[in-house]
Amino acid sequence: MYFLLCFKYFIVVNKGGSLRGQGWKYGSGFVDGIFPVLSPTALDILKFVQNEVDKNRVWSSLDNLPPTNTYRDDLINIMVRLRLNKQWDPIILICEWILKRSSFKPDVICYNLLIDAYGNNLNFKKAESTYLDLLEARCIATEDTYALLLKAYCKCGLLDHAEAVFSEMRKHGVPPSTIVYNAYIDGLSKGRDAHQALAIFQRMKRENCEPTAETYTMVINIYGKENKSYLALEVFHEMRSRKCKPNICTYTAMMNAFARDGLCEKAEEIFEQLQEAGLEPDVYVYNALLEAYSRAGYPYGAAEIFSLMQQMGCEPDKASYNIMLDAYGRAGLHEGAQAVFDEMYRLGIEPTMKSHMLLISAYSRLGNVQKCEEIVSQLHLSGLTPDTFVLNTMLNLYGRLGQFEKMEQVLTAMQNGPCRPDISTYNILINTYGRAGFIEKMEEIFLSLSTKNLRPDVVTWTSRLGGYSKKKQYKRCIEIFEEMIDSGCYPDGGTARVLLSSCSSEDQIEQVTKVIRTMHKDTKAILQI
Repeated sequence: MYFLLCFKYFIVVNKGGSLRGQGWKYGSGFVDGIFPVLSPTALDILKFVQNEVDKNRVWSSLDNLPPTNTYRDDLINIMVRLRLNKQWDPIILICEWILKRSSFKPDVICYNLLIDAYGNNLNFKKAESTYLDLLEARCIATEDTYALLLKAYCKCGLLDHAEAVFSEMRKHGVPPSTIVYNAYIDGLSKGRDAHQALAIFQRMKRENCEPTAETYTMVINIYGKENKSYLALEVFHEMRSRKCKPNICTYTAMMNAFARDGLCEKAEEIFEQLQEAGLEPDVYVYNALLEAYSRAGYPYGAAEIFSLMQQMGCEPDKASYNIMLDAYGRAGLHEGAQAVFDEMYRLGIEPTMKSHMLLISAYSRLGNVQKCEEIVSQLHLSGLTPDTFVLNTMLNLYGRLGQFEKMEQVLTAMQNGPCRPDISTYNILINTYGRAGFIEKMEEIFLSLSTKNLRPDVVTWTSRLGGYSKKKQYKRCIEIFEEMIDSGCYPDGGTARVLLSSCSSEDQIEQVTKVIRTMHKDTKAILQI
């Protein structure tokens, strides 16, 4: 026990929070972020199950284990380690062996592990049947069980099933708790259903279920990703007013929210509050501050923060270098971006696909087609296949320069290759053809989206509006704007500016301004006119 406590202290103190988010949240009984200590036998079993995919071979080998509590604990610890690495298939193999073939008596942790693994593999039916097996085995389901089941449904987009979990809990005398609500909010936010996640947050409070630091951090992250840092800050203030103490993840989420809006001074304020709270900044905190300077257009300020984190003994990771690449690229300093990229190679840090994409973006801003094409060729020589982001960047570059033939070649390669076009791909095409005055081609691409199971977003609609706005076709712009609203897509500041640019008279400007102000009032969206 003394060794375990020392081991726990060593990890928490020396890693500076680098394990946060990797541990158990639901159904474990283990401390979040703490790696279990594995015996030599357990390590051997772990290596075997990680490399062996044949179910019969795994089960035959496990059959040789003596049915003692020691080996049972070893198996649980192995599955915890597998979970930390998000290796769901080996977890399923071991859990199913325990349940179907071994003489070990399964407990709720084993069932919870299996529900979790099936949920992460998007196999909600198996997760559901495992829950029913748990009840049949007269094993008492915990709030963790329901949290994991609910999260499995959310991952699969089955919100009606998720709601049914609450009824199931009440049926078994388990009141919905913070753990369950947190799992619900987490599942919805990861399923990109931010609106519903925020609704559940409000419901949680209405039902007098006290939010935790984790709850508030998730909500701050949701608003941050939607570029609504002002709302994230409101949640941060509410958290403090309720005497809920922010943790390092909360401060980082708040800094990231300001970073996405390029508000580096606000991010700095949170950075100072974090330190005043006695917390030591880790690489995630520094990266958030780097991002804030990058998005605000201060690459040299970002470089100072990068130097500071090194002086403070915090080692930059790949994300840190990518942020610096982006900082120089956004500012049009392609030489700085190239220097960062070269430094990664010099230090033995393998540039990621994102690193290459950011370097391409830096040269793309200059219109340097030759250099961009060289980087794509380097990708192929390195054995990497350009992803959708890289191809979209090249698509945008060719379109911007009016090289439509090359643009069409990239599109054809995407349609026939492993990197399928996404909504951003078609947004680029709609914007390019609209700016060039090829309205029929623009409309053809827009109408094709439904056949590709893609839903137009605010960028799609705004780009389409831009094609007509450039020609001062005010009435057509108003028609498209109304179409956009009817489809459930609401405008942003960019939409407002494009709509205003279509106006040719003071009366039209007044009419558009009135419409936008009405939308602002109804949707509570901020439109910077």
